[in-house]
Amino acid sequence: MIILIAYATVEGQTRKVATRMADTIEAAGHQVVLADLAEPGFAIPARYDAVILAAPIHLHRYPGAMVRFVQNWKSALMEKPCAIVTVSLAIHSDNAVERAEAEAYPELLAVETGWAPAIRHHAAGALKYLEYDFFKRWMLRRIAAKEGGPVDTSRDHEFTDWAALDKFVMDFLAVAAKAAHPAP
Repeated sequence: MIILIAYATVEGQTRKVATRMADTIEAAGHQVVLADLAEPGFAIPARYDAVILAAPIHLHRYPGAMVRFVQNWKSALMEKPCAIVTVSLAIHSDNAVERAEAEAYPELLAVETGWAPAIRHHAAGALKYLEYDFFKRWMLRRIAAKEGGPVDTSRDHEFTDWAALDKFVMDFLAVAAKAAHPAP
């Protein structure tokens, strides 16, 4: 199979997630096209056996490039196995309300675009303190302190569960293989 992984990223963690998924798919013997939605010239979804979209949540929204991609290619996405991977810090929260809000982001995308993939995965993101400007570092450190999270701004803190991501990819490949080769 040939799988398209199209992603949008803001701070780079979603790119890292997308690259990990691509490596897992290739290790399973399939081909992957990895496309940054911010770059022009990415491939058309209809040309692939399956599609995984990955994007972070910032300020309670997916990046505009992700939303536009879904709006532009909704019909092609509906014709094949698709999944969405949402990357957010809120999914890592101990607060059940915050986690529930994070789990609802794909539903909000569905309302906005009319596209709702049946397969979803939520990956915890990262605090990239070393990449933030003074204000963002100060603001996110305050939020992290309030949440009981890491406040050491001398390094980055990654929360992505790589084993869970690998399992999601393998489960998705099984679904995509069934769709590509349906039983008689």
